Amino acid sequence: MPLRDMTSADLDEVMRIEQRVHRSPWTRGNFADALDSGYVCRVYEDAGEMLGYTVLMPAVDEAQLLNISIAAEHQRKGLGRKLLGEIKEIARGLHMQRLLLEVRPSNVAALGLYRDTDFREIGLRRGYYAAASGREDAIVMECLL
Repeated sequence: MPLRDMTSADLDEVMRIEQRVHRSPWTRGNFADALDSGYVCRVYEDAGEMLGYTVLMPAVDEAQLLNISIAAEHQRKGLGRKLLGEIKEIARGLHMQRLLLEVRPSNVAALGLYRDTDFREIGLRRGYYAAASGREDAIVMECLL
């Protein structure tokens, strides 16, 4: 998979994708902060086209998957599954023991992907996400590496 480090020069394209695929998209500042903090920020490209990206925050022996996104026009092609596999390999290479993430209960496609790739539900964060009708919970999931 053609992954490379994300740079500030990528943020225009990252924001184009982010705003199209998320109900509550990250801001440009969120991505800039992740880059400045030294988080693992990668871009998934093919033939110079950005297909997606990810942001991973390692901490001691576990990593938090903060963002994983595939451009809307490239979804439903197995690219998210491939990117998630690469994220797991990166985390293992950093000697992480587990990978954590939050996901909206309404994001059925993501829940299916995570369950199919060895994530299990370990908790619930009430009112975690902004939603059209107030707040939406977040399911907390983990994958042991």
